[in-house]
Amino acid sequence: MTARVTGPTAAVRPPPTTRRRWFVVTGAAALVLVLGLAVVLWAPWSADDAASQDTGAGSAPAADVSGPQDATPPEVDPVALVGAVPAEQVAKIDPVRLAPGVVPPTNRWYSGLVFGDEPQPVFAEPLSFALTDSGFTLGLPTATVSAKAIVAPHVPAVTVDAGAASAQVSAADPVSVTVDLLDASGAVLGHVVLAEGSPFVSFTAAQDVTLASAVTGGSFAASSDGASLADAGTSQWGLVGGTSDGGSTTLGAGESASWYALPPKASAAAKEALATAAADPVTGVDVTYGVGDDVARTTLTYRTAGGSPTAYVTMPHHRAGEQPDREDCELGSYPSVYGDLELCAGSHLSSYAPTLPPAGALDLGGISQEQRSAIVAALEADVAATPAFPSDTYFGGKSLHRAASLVVLGEQLGVPDAVADLRATTVDALVEWTEPDGCTQRDARCFVYDETARSAIGLTPSFGSDELNDHHFHYGYLLAAAGLLATDDPALAEQLAPVMNLLGQDIAAAEPSSELPQLRSFDPYTGHSWASGTSPFADGNNQESSSEAVTAWNGLGLWAQASDQPELVTQATWLASTEALTARTYWTAPDLEQFDGFEHTMVSLNWGGKRDYATWFSPEPSAILGIQLIPMGPVQVSLAQDVDPAQIVASVEEATPGGYGVQFGGYLLAYRALAGADDAAAAWQEATSLPDVAIDDGSSRASMLAFIAAAQANADD
Repeated sequence: MTARVTGPTAAVRPPPTTRRRWFVVTGAAALVLVLGLAVVLWAPWSADDAASQDTGAGSAPAADVSGPQDATPPEVDPVALVGAVPAEQVAKIDPVRLAPGVVPPTNRWYSGLVFGDEPQPVFAEPLSFALTDSGFTLGLPTATVSAKAIVAPHVPAVTVDAGAASAQVSAADPVSVTVDLLDASGAVLGHVVLAEGSPFVSFTAAQDVTLASAVTGGSFAASSDGASLADAGTSQWGLVGGTSDGGSTTLGAGESASWYALPPKASAAAKEALATAAADPVTGVDVTYGVGDDVARTTLTYRTAGGSPTAYVTMPHHRAGEQPDREDCELGSYPSVYGDLELCAGSHLSSYAPTLPPAGALDLGGISQEQRSAIVAALEADVAATPAFPSDTYFGGKSLHRAASLVVLGEQLGVPDAVADLRATTVDALVEWTEPDGCTQRDARCFVYDETARSAIGLTPSFGSDELNDHHFHYGYLLAAAGLLATDDPALAEQLAPVMNLLGQDIAAAEPSSELPQLRSFDPYTGHSWASGTSPFADGNNQESSSEAVTAWNGLGLWAQASDQPELVTQATWLASTEALTARTYWTAPDLEQFDGFEHTMVSLNWGGKRDYATWFSPEPSAILGIQLIPMGPVQVSLAQDVDPAQIVASVEEATPGGYGVQFGGYLLAYRALAGADDAAAAWQEATSLPDVAIDDGSSRASMLAFIAAAQANADD
């Protein structure tokens, strides 16, 4: 992940090569294009000509879906969007193992299969997977815990040799991936399909082929339920399909074989369910979503070649708080770095997250007159001290968001004259950033479209944004600033729209097209974003700043509201709601009871195969927690939802052993204020004398004080 340093000055930022922030995208109407055998898939709400990426065929049993109705995706013309800005090849990516015509799948959990000289292991939950020179290996990761890390690397338990000479991804969507294994002539031997949440990996032969399956410390032998089973010592495995003879499996063209891990101490019911489901391989996953007053729903539908029911596993966030009823989920569980993954029979995984609408302002109705006066005084000083806006996509966007937030705060407090000049300056900067032909006139504060990368790229990149890192972080700030200042100003919204809509679609396209991928980095299964563009890591992809990911989707929602795009508001609300839930579940308030030996209250850097108490840019505890809070705007009130106040206090105390005069100290005080009225009162007292060095350049003293005062007032209520 490209962790940008977000300290008080740009001078504290390390070189971009030391931190890579990997990012998240979302998909409006979340229709996930399925991958599988090279057949174009019809997606639930896509137009007939919308699917340009090869996807898997197949179907799933019909099922009633509880919760909010399926949302309608935004209507988008991607050709017009990308055509609005200059075309220029500036991205630094090389999709080495990608079939012609497939949009490069950056920011995916499986991006390491596509980019780099050597493919990297990927983590599909519950399985891990890696390509070899002639086939692939499978593992069931088991966590090792230390004081600062929970690590479960890919350790091969099953090796499948297809006699392949090379491999390439032939279909790509946010949840599943299809990898073609090729012979020396380049002909396809067969298609490997793996999907997050599926305990199966399948191979469907494109020609007659014999596979050699080796198991660490054992071998496959026939069992009474029709599957071949093997004991790899630390894990047990099943194989269904083809004609087996010792360690080999023969498949005719069109035939499939599926491998799967059994949950530890698997029951007879689990063995039977897995063996039955393995006979009909998964070909892809459809994604739908809906948003109601109370919950936002995500539904994943696992399609199979013959339409038979399959099986899936749930992560902890799928079981957190209010959730739909699920049947056939008493089949055991698999270990993972995120906690137990519960095995269920069926084809439809629906889950809920508390609805989190776009938030652009704090509730200041209950603050005291003394607090109001202090905030206004701080605001006037902050406006006067506002520096020139940086020109790169991260610090530039962040600074515009800071300024726009000050403008909104001043107008909310009834002192519009204090922020009038700042409004004009910030609007002028946004207009410059969104000149469609800006990059024909300058090499900064503008965007081009890179057809090779299929992405909008800002010139003067930062933290590897030209490697497709962190686009949701960077563009989310710009979208939020535009949304805040274009509210009730339709003329400004119209002026900003060509480029702002492009940035929104770059990070959150609802439907696949030849121009932009669907849900570039938002992962509908894990419920959060991935920050690395190419994921060149043996631990999979990763994300550090969960709060900036939530801010991205909140910014998308603010822009959608200001530009009168109701379908995009719904999509953004789904994304923000889901990302906020997983931010609490896996980053700021995780249940770590089963990871004995991990000595911290929270996790700051989550990967496919490990979790770290660390950052890309600083070992300081204030930075480790603070990067999960930035920029502590109104949407970050969600950090306290359904969280024990003691968890918040413990994390803040761990982050501030020497007091609050540290990097991100202002964010830490604002977070502490969410623990209750007494903590908010104490935070206010600390905040009034906090040194400037503790206030991040993405925020301001006035915004910090307003957040704390609002938290105190609402707690008193």
